[in-house]
Amino acid sequence: MSVLKKGLSGEPVKILQAKLGVPADGRFGPKTEEALEAYQKEHGLKVDGIAGPDTFAALGLYELILLKVGTSGETVTKLQSALGIAADGKFGAGTQKAVKDYQAKNGLDADGFAGPATLAKLALFAQITPAVVAKAQITPEAAKEAGVTEASVAEAPARSIWATIKSFFN
Repeated sequence: MSVLKKGLSGEPVKILQAKLGVPADGRFGPKTEEALEAYQKEHGLKVDGIAGPDTFAALGLYELILLKVGTSGETVTKLQSALGIAADGKFGAGTQKAVKDYQAKNGLDADGFAGPATLAKLALFAQITPAVVAKAQITPEAAKEAGVTEASVAEAPARSIWATIKSFFN
């Protein structure tokens, strides 16, 4: 999961809600969707009520950017350009391989996910500082409190704040 949309809950939703100025209860419901769509419209983004990497960058929520296979958009295009590969804006197997290779060569966990640590090393966004990278991670204690299990980490790198995401319709 590298997008936030209606029906999800967790720490990244709380962060998004706080930035949008809606009650930060951690549950992405109609009010969050409405506020997000208004923000997207006002800032010339695709108005779909889904917060992904391009919306996170526009909001200044760099700690929530997590690029992986299936992600697309301007942020992926920037990543591909920084890696020196064909920049089509679609994160596929070739981009994943380039990310893993870059991570391995630069002392990062070669997991194929381009999150804040990888983006900081690439200097993709000046705003991604060590403090932002730290905010993108969850402590073991916070993970336990959030009910993070190994199964819920399948879609996010280890210790990623994204591991707290759950659907509240299940």
